[in-house]
Amino acid sequence: MIRINNIKADLDIGLDGLREIVSMKTGLAPENIKSLKVAKRSVDARNKTNVHFVYALDMEVFGDEDYIAGILAWKDAEQIKNQEVFFLKPGQMQGALRPVIAGTGPAGMFAGLALAEAGLKPILLERGKEVAERQKDVDLFWKTGALKPDSNVQFGEGGAGTFSDGKLMTGIKKDKYTARVLEEMVAAGAPDEILFLAKPHIGTDNLAVVVRRIREKIISLGGEYRFENRLEDLIVKGGKLTGLKVRDAGGRLYELAADRLILAVGHSARDTFEMLYKQGAAVEQKPFSVGARIEHRQSLIDKAQYGSFAGNPALGAADYKLAVHLKNGRSAYTFCMCPGGQVVAAASEEGRVATNGMSRFARNMTNANAALLVGVMPEDFGGRHPLQGMYFQRRLEEAAFRLGGGGYKAPAQLVGDFLNNRESKGPGEVEPSYAPGVTFTNLARVLPDFVVETMRVALVDMDRKLKGFACADAVLTGVETRSSSPVRIVRDEKFESTIGGLYPCGEGAGYAGGIMSAAVDGLKVAEAVCGES
Repeated sequence: MIRINNIKADLDIGLDGLREIVSMKTGLAPENIKSLKVAKRSVDARNKTNVHFVYALDMEVFGDEDYIAGILAWKDAEQIKNQEVFFLKPGQMQGALRPVIAGTGPAGMFAGLALAEAGLKPILLERGKEVAERQKDVDLFWKTGALKPDSNVQFGEGGAGTFSDGKLMTGIKKDKYTARVLEEMVAAGAPDEILFLAKPHIGTDNLAVVVRRIREKIISLGGEYRFENRLEDLIVKGGKLTGLKVRDAGGRLYELAADRLILAVGHSARDTFEMLYKQGAAVEQKPFSVGARIEHRQSLIDKAQYGSFAGNPALGAADYKLAVHLKNGRSAYTFCMCPGGQVVAAASEEGRVATNGMSRFARNMTNANAALLVGVMPEDFGGRHPLQGMYFQRRLEEAAFRLGGGGYKAPAQLVGDFLNNRESKGPGEVEPSYAPGVTFTNLARVLPDFVVETMRVALVDMDRKLKGFACADAVLTGVETRSSSPVRIVRDEKFESTIGGLYPCGEGAGYAGGIMSAAVDGLKVAEAVCGES
């Protein structure tokens, strides 16, 4: 297999057209190309008058070794091997007890799949509901403000990522683990294009199908799901895990014998963090970020990114990723950008407001949104307690609830007013998409001064990079506090906590940042639990 890189093509060129381009670039006769498939596709929009795709193409050719060597001499050609894909071999695990996983987000789900394939029949505990029932609870909350603390945007099958854009970009290297995650998602109903797009996404609508089908596969392999079963406490003897205390859907507390627990509870399981601290597990403060969701009309973003090519169906809704480092030593950046999406209520605790963003696969809604965040360091938390970052988050969310006026309405402000430190009275051209609704106010009344000051400077700087980003009618909706976990649950090189048999995993434990990296961490921890890492 030969990979041909840096193939530039117009937006309307199909596979046959790509075959012709490769033929011209390499001097190969079209009939000598045995097969051709897309390995990667990205958009080059640096020149707004010539927006085009850039491909990496994998091909097989007819010909002898000398013929192939001649092709490989071309500067953009390389020989590739088939990508190794992770698979945990069936085997025995020391001890007779079934492994237990707490949490069914990407980390817990893929850990469960790996353990089930190994024949170990894992038990997956999930405080929330299965995805279809969870969706009903979330919809009810968005319509009425009736929050269910264990079934919401944060908790339930699929984790927080289920109500997101379903982005699969990651800063970790592509390897056998990432290959397995992508292939498994496609097998479960994700679109094939996630295998080759430079910026793949699934969309919240497809994610619901994917997580259900992976659950069905785990169960078919002997795994067991226990929905509405919340991990309440650990039973620890001699520094080692011997069991769990679990509360079921009826409120009954029962004990479950366990000597291996993969803790994949997500970044919002604050009661679990408190329990771990009381149990003596090593927990550390960790930097994270806070800010607000910024919302524009998608047409403005399309025009800024694609110029006259805006609206081309081959391109879809444009995205962006912006970052600035300021003279005051602070940094600000955009995160979890959702093209053609909506701002969503993401609270998981009563009397606290938190926001997030979500897009369906089509990304065809009127507005674009992203988190506009400022880095927060442990010295900003206001104390040295290991959970101080979590308390910092709670204070902001409580203030946002009060400023919003109750009912989980979120405080909002127009960017023009935010820059001039004046209270907003209502929307302009951009209609806020957050439900249960917003209360226009001044976000300086809820966000810390250093966050407000940094955001104001960043907005102006970012507008130089993306024309219109700081337009007066753009809407800021607060607060965004759940960008990542406020703690790190310490683990060693074998992925084990200071409590023997406890394996912190994924984003909530502080070892991942997004769907892909969390899923990969789940595979690696499952490998460690089986003693194969």
